[in-house]
Amino acid sequence: MSIWTRISDALAALAKGEALSAVFDRLRTPPERSVAFAIAVIALGAKMAKADGLVTRNEVMAFREVFTIPPAEEDNAARVFNLARQDVAGFELYAQKIARMFGAGDPVLVDLLEGLFHIAMADGDYHAHEDAFLRDVARIFGVDERCFRSLLTRFVPNAPRDPYDVLRVPRDAPIDEVRAAWRQAVRDSHPDRMRARGLPEEALRLAEQRLVDVNRAWEEINGRRAA
Repeated sequence: MSIWTRISDALAALAKGEALSAVFDRLRTPPERSVAFAIAVIALGAKMAKADGLVTRNEVMAFREVFTIPPAEEDNAARVFNLARQDVAGFELYAQKIARMFGAGDPVLVDLLEGLFHIAMADGDYHAHEDAFLRDVARIFGVDERCFRSLLTRFVPNAPRDPYDVLRVPRDAPIDEVRAAWRQAVRDSHPDRMRARGLPEEALRLAEQRLVDVNRAWEEINGRRAA
């Protein structure tokens, strides 16, 4: 059964008139984390698209930056998107329910934020409204400033490029500490680790770019220190 079929089933379980945000109260068991992750990215992405007021793209296509969406499943993805956009509840309620569902400090919340950065940059621009939205979501998720800067550095072309932020280490950290942070980031970016955190197979492309970024950051720092 595909993730999109499971998403469709989760939506069908909502009582008539229930908001999409109610789905997060039901997807609490580990096997359903991948469904919750997919719905969370799409729903918050929809709220972000609504917030920036400058959408010039096909929003569903933007989710291809995070997910593999077969053509036959686009209607299911679009349904989640439209339900979220139509819901009068603000994005804060969604983010709060998602944060409670996964639990404070869960790495999957950083994965979710990373997916939202992918979507924000799908049109090539990083709007002020998107920045404000993502900072608010990060705050609700309990993601600290260093982690947020690491995502900003990786995704936004005109953001300060700091490899230390990518690896989340201080600039004066000893090389052994930097190396350890790099190795941990590589391990955390492995597809098996991401599957274990609940990411669906369709979203594992997040790992590909993350691995490129952390390896580049290590090479840059190590090159500077060796020079």
